[in-house]
Amino acid sequence: MLGRGLQLTLGFGMLLWAAGAVHFQLKSPFQIAGIVTLCAVALIILVLASRGRWNGVWRWMGLSAIVIFGWWFTITPSNDRDWLVDVSRGVTAEPVPDGLLVRNIRNFDWTSETDATPAWYDATVNPDKIASVDMLLSTWGNPDIAHTMVSFGFDSGEHIVFSIETRKEKGEVYSTFGGLFRLYELTLIAADERDIARLRTDMRGESVSLYPIDLTPEQRKSLFMSYIDFGNKLAAQPSWYNTLTTNCTTVPYFMVGEFSDNITLDRRMMLPGRLPEYLNELGVLAKGQDMAQVRTRARLGQLGPAGTDGMAFSKAMRRAWATP
Repeated sequence: MLGRGLQLTLGFGMLLWAAGAVHFQLKSPFQIAGIVTLCAVALIILVLASRGRWNGVWRWMGLSAIVIFGWWFTITPSNDRDWLVDVSRGVTAEPVPDGLLVRNIRNFDWTSETDATPAWYDATVNPDKIASVDMLLSTWGNPDIAHTMVSFGFDSGEHIVFSIETRKEKGEVYSTFGGLFRLYELTLIAADERDIARLRTDMRGESVSLYPIDLTPEQRKSLFMSYIDFGNKLAAQPSWYNTLTTNCTTVPYFMVGEFSDNITLDRRMMLPGRLPEYLNELGVLAKGQDMAQVRTRARLGQLGPAGTDGMAFSKAMRRAWATP
Protein backbone atom coordinates (compact mmCIF):
# COMPACT_ATOMS: atom_id res chain seq x y z
CA MET A 1 0.00 0.00 0.00
CA LEU A 2 2.87 2.34 0.79
CA GLY A 3 4.42 1.71 -2.63
CA ARG A 4 1.13 2.36 -4.42
CA GLY A 5 0.61 5.52 -2.40
CA LEU A 6 4.06 6.78 -3.35
CA GLN A 7 3.34 5.95 -7.00
CA LEU A 8 0.15 8.00 -6.97
CA THR A 9 1.88 10.84 -5.11
CA LEU A 10 4.60 10.89 -7.75
CA GLY A 11 2.06 10.88 -10.57
CA PHE A 12 -0.17 13.61 -9.18
CA GLY A 13 2.86 15.67 -8.09
CA MET A 14 4.14 15.60 -11.67
CA LEU A 15 0.73 16.63 -13.01
CA LEU A 16 0.46 19.44 -10.46
CA TRP A 17 3.89 20.73 -11.46
CA ALA A 18 2.87 20.49 -15.12
CA ALA A 19 -0.26 22.53 -14.37
CA GLY A 20 1.96 25.29 -12.97
CA ALA A 21 4.17 25.17 -16.06
CA VAL A 22 1.13 25.36 -18.36
CA HIS A 23 -0.32 28.26 -16.35
CA PHE A 24 2.82 30.39 -16.62
CA GLN A 25 4.02 29.36 -20.09
CA LEU A 26 0.86 29.22 -22.20
CA LYS A 27 -1.84 31.71 -23.08
CA SER A 28 -5.52 31.05 -23.78
CA PRO A 29 -6.86 28.99 -25.43
CA PHE A 30 -3.78 26.73 -25.16
CA GLN A 31 -3.57 27.30 -21.42
CA ILE A 32 -7.16 26.13 -20.91
CA ALA A 33 -6.67 23.17 -23.22
CA GLY A 34 -3.53 22.15 -21.33
CA ILE A 35 -5.22 22.31 -17.93
CA VAL A 36 -8.21 20.32 -19.18
CA THR A 37 -5.88 17.67 -20.64
CA LEU A 38 -3.96 17.35 -17.36
CA CYS A 39 -7.21 17.01 -15.41
CA ALA A 40 -8.33 14.27 -17.80
CA VAL A 41 -5.04 12.38 -17.34
CA ALA A 42 -5.35 12.70 -13.56
CA LEU A 43 -8.87 11.26 -13.73
CA ILE A 44 -7.74 8.34 -15.90
CA ILE A 45 -4.92 7.52 -13.46
CA LEU A 46 -7.30 7.70 -10.51
CA VAL A 47 -9.83 5.38 -12.18
CA LEU A 48 -7.12 2.87 -13.15
CA ALA A 49 -5.74 2.91 -9.61
CA SER A 50 -9.17 2.35 -8.08
CA ARG A 51 -9.55 -0.76 -10.25
CA GLY A 52 -6.12 -2.06 -9.35
CA ARG A 53 -4.76 -1.70 -12.88
CA TRP A 54 -1.31 -0.49 -11.83
CA ASN A 55 0.41 -1.36 -15.09
CA GLY A 56 -1.98 1.04 -16.78
CA VAL A 57 -1.17 3.69 -14.17
CA TRP A 58 2.54 3.35 -14.93
CA ARG A 59 1.94 3.54 -18.68
CA TRP A 60 -0.09 6.74 -18.37
CA MET A 61 2.46 8.27 -16.03
CA GLY A 62 5.31 7.37 -18.38
CA LEU A 63 3.51 8.74 -21.43
CA SER A 64 2.62 11.93 -19.56
CA ALA A 65 6.21 12.40 -18.41
CA ILE A 66 7.53 12.01 -21.98
CA VAL A 67 5.06 14.60 -23.30
CA ILE A 68 5.41 17.04 -20.40
CA PHE A 69 9.19 17.07 -20.16
CA GLY A 70 9.62 16.83 -23.91
CA TRP A 71 7.63 20.08 -24.19
CA TRP A 72 9.39 21.63 -21.17
CA PHE A 73 12.86 21.30 -22.63
CA THR A 74 11.79 23.04 -25.82
CA ILE A 75 11.37 26.24 -23.76
CA THR A 76 14.74 27.95 -24.14
CA PRO A 77 16.02 31.31 -22.84
CA SER A 78 16.79 34.21 -25.14
CA ASN A 79 18.69 37.49 -25.12
CA ASP A 80 16.45 38.91 -27.83
CA ARG A 81 13.10 40.04 -26.39
CA ASP A 82 11.27 43.32 -25.84
CA TRP A 83 12.81 44.01 -22.43
CA LEU A 84 11.93 46.60 -19.84
CA VAL A 85 14.46 49.38 -20.28
CA ASP A 86 16.11 48.99 -16.86
CA VAL A 87 17.12 45.38 -17.65
CA SER A 88 17.64 45.82 -21.38
CA ARG A 89 21.43 45.74 -21.08
CA GLY A 90 23.44 43.21 -19.13
CA VAL A 91 27.00 43.96 -18.09
CA THR A 92 29.93 42.70 -20.16
CA ALA A 93 33.64 43.47 -20.08
CA GLU A 94 36.79 43.04 -22.11
CA PRO A 95 40.50 43.45 -21.37
CA VAL A 96 42.15 46.74 -22.32
CA PRO A 97 45.72 47.97 -21.68
CA ASP A 98 44.71 49.79 -18.47
CA GLY A 99 42.61 46.96 -17.02
CA LEU A 100 39.03 46.09 -17.95
CA LEU A 101 36.53 48.01 -20.02
CA VAL A 102 33.21 47.40 -18.25
CA ARG A 103 30.27 48.04 -20.55
CA ASN A 104 26.63 48.88 -19.81
CA ILE A 105 26.85 50.34 -16.30
CA ARG A 106 23.39 51.65 -15.48
CA ASN A 107 22.99 55.16 -14.07
CA PHE A 108 19.29 55.99 -14.32
CA ASP A 109 17.86 59.11 -12.70
CA TRP A 110 14.74 57.67 -11.06
CA THR A 111 11.72 59.94 -10.47
CA SER A 112 9.46 57.10 -9.27
CA GLU A 113 9.82 53.34 -8.83
CA THR A 114 8.91 52.84 -12.51
CA ASP A 115 9.94 56.10 -14.22
CA ALA A 116 13.47 57.23 -14.92
CA THR A 117 15.70 59.02 -17.36
CA PRO A 118 17.78 56.18 -18.87
CA ALA A 119 21.55 56.50 -18.93
CA TRP A 120 24.29 53.94 -19.46
CA TYR A 121 28.04 54.35 -19.48
CA ASP A 122 31.23 52.34 -19.89
CA ALA A 123 34.17 52.54 -17.51
CA THR A 124 37.75 51.32 -17.52
CA VAL A 125 38.70 49.86 -14.14
CA ASN A 126 41.64 47.97 -12.70
CA PRO A 127 40.58 44.92 -10.65
CA ASP A 128 43.90 45.14 -8.77
CA LYS A 129 42.76 48.53 -7.43
CA ILE A 130 39.60 47.33 -5.67
CA ALA A 131 39.71 48.88 -2.20
CA SER A 132 36.46 47.62 -0.70
CA VAL A 133 33.59 45.17 -1.08
CA ASP A 134 30.18 45.89 0.45
CA MET A 135 26.99 43.85 0.58
CA LEU A 136 23.80 45.82 0.04
CA LEU A 137 20.80 44.02 1.51
CA SER A 138 17.34 45.30 0.59
CA THR A 139 14.26 44.02 2.44
CA TRP A 140 10.55 44.72 2.20
CA GLY A 141 7.73 43.25 4.28
CA ASN A 142 9.22 40.03 5.66
CA PRO A 143 12.71 40.85 7.03
CA ASP A 144 13.95 37.35 6.10
CA ILE A 145 13.26 37.99 2.40
CA ALA A 146 15.86 40.23 0.82
CA HIS A 147 17.54 41.21 -2.41
CA THR A 148 21.33 40.91 -2.30
CA MET A 149 23.72 43.20 -4.20
CA VAL A 150 27.50 43.52 -4.06
CA SER A 151 29.30 46.85 -4.45
CA PHE A 152 32.98 47.11 -5.40
CA GLY A 153 34.84 50.29 -4.45
CA PHE A 154 38.01 51.33 -6.29
CA ASP A 155 40.96 53.42 -5.14
CA SER A 156 39.63 56.26 -7.28
CA GLY A 157 36.43 56.45 -5.21
CA GLU A 158 34.27 54.94 -7.95
CA HIS A 159 31.80 52.17 -7.02
CA ILE A 160 30.15 49.56 -9.24
CA VAL A 161 27.25 47.50 -7.91
CA PHE A 162 26.38 44.07 -9.31
CA SER A 163 22.82 42.83 -8.98
CA ILE A 164 21.42 39.49 -10.18
CA GLU A 165 17.89 40.20 -11.40
CA THR A 166 14.97 38.84 -13.36
CA ARG A 167 15.04 40.10 -16.93
CA LYS A 168 11.41 41.05 -17.39
CA GLU A 169 9.78 41.82 -20.72
CA LYS A 170 7.56 44.87 -21.18
CA GLY A 171 4.22 44.17 -19.51
CA GLU A 172 5.61 41.50 -17.18
CA VAL A 173 5.52 41.77 -13.41
CA TYR A 174 7.44 39.68 -10.92
CA SER A 175 5.88 36.46 -9.64
CA THR A 176 7.60 34.28 -7.04
CA PHE A 177 5.85 31.19 -8.39
CA GLY A 178 6.42 32.23 -11.99
CA GLY A 179 10.13 32.29 -11.22
CA LEU A 180 9.95 28.52 -10.70
CA PHE A 181 8.61 27.91 -14.20
CA ARG A 182 11.04 29.60 -16.61
CA LEU A 183 9.02 32.79 -16.75
CA TYR A 184 12.07 35.09 -16.65
CA GLU A 185 15.55 35.09 -18.02
CA LEU A 186 18.43 35.91 -15.71
CA THR A 187 20.46 39.10 -16.05
CA LEU A 188 23.43 40.66 -14.31
CA ILE A 189 23.04 44.40 -13.88
CA ALA A 190 26.03 46.63 -13.17
CA ALA A 191 24.95 49.99 -11.80
CA ASP A 192 26.08 53.19 -10.19
CA GLU A 193 25.11 53.43 -6.51
CA ARG A 194 23.20 56.63 -7.27
CA ASP A 195 20.90 54.49 -9.38
CA ILE A 196 20.44 51.12 -7.75
CA ALA A 197 20.66 52.01 -4.05
CA ARG A 198 18.56 55.18 -4.30
CA LEU A 199 15.93 53.36 -6.37
CA ARG A 200 15.28 50.99 -3.49
CA THR A 201 15.57 53.43 -0.59
CA ASP A 202 13.85 56.53 -1.94
CA MET A 203 11.58 55.29 -4.74
CA ARG A 204 10.48 51.85 -3.54
CA GLY A 205 10.65 52.62 0.16
CA GLU A 206 12.58 49.45 0.92
CA SER A 207 14.84 48.97 3.91
CA VAL A 208 18.42 48.93 2.58
CA SER A 209 21.48 48.11 4.67
CA LEU A 210 25.18 48.28 3.80
CA TYR A 211 27.66 45.79 5.23
CA PRO A 212 31.41 46.14 4.54
CA ILE A 213 32.92 42.71 3.79
CA ASP A 214 36.44 41.95 4.97
CA LEU A 215 38.25 40.23 2.09
CA THR A 216 41.85 40.10 1.01
CA PRO A 217 42.85 41.99 -2.16
CA GLU A 218 43.08 38.65 -3.99
CA GLN A 219 39.58 37.67 -2.87
CA ARG A 220 38.14 41.04 -3.90
CA LYS A 221 39.63 40.68 -7.36
CA SER A 222 38.52 37.07 -7.67
CA LEU A 223 34.93 37.91 -6.71
CA PHE A 224 34.85 40.88 -9.09
CA MET A 225 36.16 38.75 -11.95
CA SER A 226 33.57 36.06 -11.15
CA TYR A 227 30.85 38.65 -11.72
CA ILE A 228 32.50 39.84 -14.93
CA ASP A 229 32.83 36.27 -16.22
CA PHE A 230 29.21 35.59 -15.33
CA GLY A 231 28.04 38.69 -17.22
CA ASN A 232 30.02 37.69 -20.31
CA LYS A 233 28.66 34.16 -20.06
CA LEU A 234 25.05 35.39 -19.94
CA ALA A 235 25.68 37.59 -22.98
CA ALA A 236 26.92 34.56 -24.91
CA GLN A 237 24.47 32.00 -23.50
CA PRO A 238 21.25 33.21 -21.83
CA SER A 239 20.00 31.42 -18.75
CA TRP A 240 16.80 31.10 -16.75
CA TYR A 241 16.18 32.73 -13.40
CA ASN A 242 14.85 30.38 -10.73
CA THR A 243 13.29 31.57 -7.47
CA LEU A 244 14.98 28.80 -5.47
CA THR A 245 18.17 27.78 -7.25
CA THR A 246 19.40 30.65 -9.44
CA ASN A 247 18.75 34.02 -7.87
CA CYS A 248 20.38 37.10 -6.34
CA THR A 249 21.72 35.11 -3.37
CA THR A 250 22.60 31.68 -4.71
CA VAL A 251 24.64 32.93 -7.68
CA PRO A 252 27.08 35.01 -5.52
CA TYR A 253 27.19 32.09 -3.06
CA PHE A 254 28.53 29.74 -5.70
CA MET A 255 30.92 32.43 -6.95
CA VAL A 256 32.44 32.79 -3.48
CA GLY A 257 32.62 29.01 -3.19
CA GLU A 258 35.08 29.00 -6.08
CA PHE A 259 37.80 30.68 -4.02
CA SER A 260 36.82 30.00 -0.40
CA ASP A 261 36.80 26.69 1.44
CA ASN A 262 34.79 28.15 4.32
CA ILE A 263 31.51 28.34 2.41
CA THR A 264 29.01 25.68 3.45
CA LEU A 265 25.40 24.99 2.61
CA ASP A 266 23.26 26.91 5.06
CA ARG A 267 19.52 27.42 5.47
CA ARG A 268 20.14 31.17 5.49
CA MET A 269 20.77 30.95 1.75
CA MET A 270 16.99 30.53 1.50
CA LEU A 271 16.45 33.41 3.97
CA PRO A 272 18.89 36.07 2.71
CA GLY A 273 17.69 38.57 5.30
CA ARG A 274 19.78 36.55 7.77
CA LEU A 275 22.96 36.67 5.69
CA PRO A 276 24.75 39.20 7.96
CA GLU A 277 24.84 36.66 10.79
CA TYR A 278 26.09 33.98 8.41
CA LEU A 279 28.84 36.25 7.09
CA ASN A 280 29.78 37.14 10.64
CA GLU A 281 30.21 33.45 11.43
CA LEU A 282 32.50 33.13 8.39
CA GLY A 283 34.69 35.87 9.82
CA VAL A 284 34.25 38.41 7.02
CA LEU A 285 31.84 40.81 8.71
CA ALA A 286 31.85 42.84 11.94
CA LYS A 287 34.57 40.92 13.74
CA GLY A 288 34.11 41.17 17.49
CA GLN A 289 31.13 43.51 17.18
CA ASP A 290 27.59 43.15 18.44
CA MET A 291 25.38 42.16 15.49
CA ALA A 292 22.38 44.13 16.75
CA GLN A 293 24.47 47.31 16.72
CA VAL A 294 25.97 46.40 13.35
CA ARG A 295 22.49 46.00 11.85
CA THR A 296 21.37 49.34 13.27
CA ARG A 297 24.45 51.08 11.96
CA ALA A 298 24.09 49.47 8.52
CA ARG A 299 20.63 50.92 7.85
CA LEU A 300 20.86 53.59 5.15
CA GLY A 301 17.56 55.44 5.23
CA GLN A 302 16.58 57.71 2.34
CA LEU A 303 19.50 58.95 0.27
CA GLY A 304 18.04 62.11 -1.21
CA PRO A 305 18.81 63.62 -4.64
CA ALA A 306 21.18 61.67 -6.84
CA GLY A 307 23.33 64.66 -7.77
CA THR A 308 25.95 64.59 -10.50
CA ASP A 309 28.96 63.41 -8.49
CA GLY A 310 28.81 59.64 -8.06
CA MET A 311 31.87 59.51 -5.81
CA ALA A 312 30.41 62.12 -3.43
CA PHE A 313 27.12 60.22 -3.35
CA SER A 314 28.86 56.96 -2.44
CA LYS A 315 30.94 58.67 0.24
CA ALA A 316 27.84 60.26 1.80
CA MET A 317 26.06 56.90 1.74
CA ARG A 318 28.81 55.47 3.98
CA ARG A 319 28.89 58.19 6.62
CA ALA A 320 27.35 55.88 9.25
CA TRP A 321 30.31 53.53 8.85
CA ALA A 322 32.84 56.35 8.85
CA THR A 323 31.88 57.27 12.44
CA PRO A 324 31.58 54.16 14.71
